[in-house]
Amino acid sequence: MRNLIFFMHASLDGFVAGPNGEMDWIRFDDELFDFVATMTDKADAALYGRVTYEMMQGYWPTAADKPNATKHDKEHSAWYKQVSKIVLSRTLSGEGLDNTTVISDQLAETIIRIKNQDGKNILIFGSPRASYSLLGLGLIDEFWVFVNPVLLGRGMPLFNNVTEMTKLKLVESKSFSCGVIALHYEKS
Repeated sequence: MRNLIFFMHASLDGFVAGPNGEMDWIRFDDELFDFVATMTDKADAALYGRVTYEMMQGYWPTAADKPNATKHDKEHSAWYKQVSKIVLSRTLSGEGLDNTTVISDQLAETIIRIKNQDGKNILIFGSPRASYSLLGLGLIDEFWVFVNPVLLGRGMPLFNNVTEMTKLKLVESKSFSCGVIALHYEKS
């Protein structure tokens, strides 16, 4: 069975975006990018909400072709182009989308069917609203929260739609020189 793994940056006070969707406070460096690459190597599918998917689709397919493309841009662009994309959306049509499945209804049944297919992990990158739905249905197996050294005060919360207590076990933590701390939890 494939694991559905939640990947999200958060502020220390528990927000994933500012009040207007700002994400300019998220810290990255080569060490963090290299670490994330070890996670993408273990995944053959990426799950997004519509908004995040459209943002990713607007950048990653051609990121490696830009004259100033970094090592990370080239590697992640290659990964993004070859993995299966799963998009949760009630408004997006799946027609003409290459290697992309759009799920608009029967969310739990469809995700369970995909998780039961042969393959590697499925990563949820960002996509807070989609994550809220998956969390509410108990479909997320692992959590990677990248805590950034900033207090936002208000914004979009890290977790929402939690309908019952979910006990987690800390599997590992990792500090990065940019000040971010990665926390890896599994359901206990």
